[in-house]
Amino acid sequence: MPPPVKLIGLIGKTNVGKSTLFAAITMATVEIANHPFTTIKPNTGVGYVRKKCVHVELGLPKCDPRTGMCIEGNRFIPIKVMDVAGLIPGASKGRGLGNKFMDDLRQADILIHVVDASGSTDLEGNPVAPGTADPVEEAKLIQIEIDEWFKSVIKRIWENKVSKQVYNIKYPIDYLARNLSGLSIKKSHVIEALRKSGLENKKLKDWSINDVEEFAVALRRIAKPIIIAANKIDVDPAYDNVKRLQKVFGEENVIPVSGLAELILKKASRSGYIKYIPGDPDFKLSSKRLSDQQKKALDLIRRKILSRYGSTGVQQLINHAVFNVLNLIVVYPVEDHHKYTDHYGNILPDAYLVPRGTTAKELAYMIHTDLGKTFLYAINAKTGERIGEDYVLKDNDVIKIVAASAH
Repeated sequence: MPPPVKLIGLIGKTNVGKSTLFAAITMATVEIANHPFTTIKPNTGVGYVRKKCVHVELGLPKCDPRTGMCIEGNRFIPIKVMDVAGLIPGASKGRGLGNKFMDDLRQADILIHVVDASGSTDLEGNPVAPGTADPVEEAKLIQIEIDEWFKSVIKRIWENKVSKQVYNIKYPIDYLARNLSGLSIKKSHVIEALRKSGLENKKLKDWSINDVEEFAVALRRIAKPIIIAANKIDVDPAYDNVKRLQKVFGEENVIPVSGLAELILKKASRSGYIKYIPGDPDFKLSSKRLSDQQKKALDLIRRKILSRYGSTGVQQLINHAVFNVLNLIVVYPVEDHHKYTDHYGNILPDAYLVPRGTTAKELAYMIHTDLGKTFLYAINAKTGERIGEDYVLKDNDVIKIVAASAH
């Protein structure tokens, strides 16, 4: 069974460079235009988190990824990315494309809010002179729309299902979690949201609509956290606006990015003009001949973005979302713990992104249900140590699962 893949949802006002950022992350071909509502149907693609591959630590000459890739000792592990239609203030009330397209976000594990840090689009998504629009106001208003949308979804589930059964249910938290599972919400999310909204000791039958709304906002922040991609950092007013965004939303929640620069570098690398690994602070020119215009464009990226910010920010954005906000670690399941291979001799073929705190037995279930059911013990391939079902996995662990069917 292939490793489970997390889903990142890209949200934001129309015309903030969302489609360009999506293309830069996934290298998918999407329509990119300078007018509102370019994206009507959600675009989905595959992006990658970057991590130093464990084969380097183990002193192995290479690895054989079944999904993703390994470039110069950097493992690129797949994640799904969805770019939904642009939002405008009032979308949750049906303005623009309304919340029909917000419902595409139901399965997302985290939301990346793409903001025009250059201040060159108004709240309706129309182009204006750089620096004249306020990205802080934009970020606040769109996040309010997301909360309003989520509240409406939770209230609908409450009114149509939960409220009708509150007097009959034996395990209310389990029942609530089951009814919210279509939103990729787990029981642990529900418990945490009850605590954050101060409702853990209040019976469901005593909840008011206000309680439902308070719970919904807390649940959105836990189950679908939002981080900000401060896009268009190549435009001059962006530098100060990034600082303002970080001051209001927290430095850790705002990542400066240039989707356009990343897209140009990836295309130039793919065409053989430069050597560039996503996330690197610089690139190298290849021997392939460049036109003066191409050289000028690459030099501009180097001077205005790479030298100033340390990277285009795109890879850092994805890594921050997955490793810091979702708090995932990487684990490598193998069949031969001496050679670090699968049944066919492939070295470290799979890299699983799993929540911090995942146990060896839970990993077995992720690999295959039967493996979880017949789990006997696991082996830490790095140490040769035999470990039990309650062993809590560590980042970069290489694990062999031993099941009853193997004996």
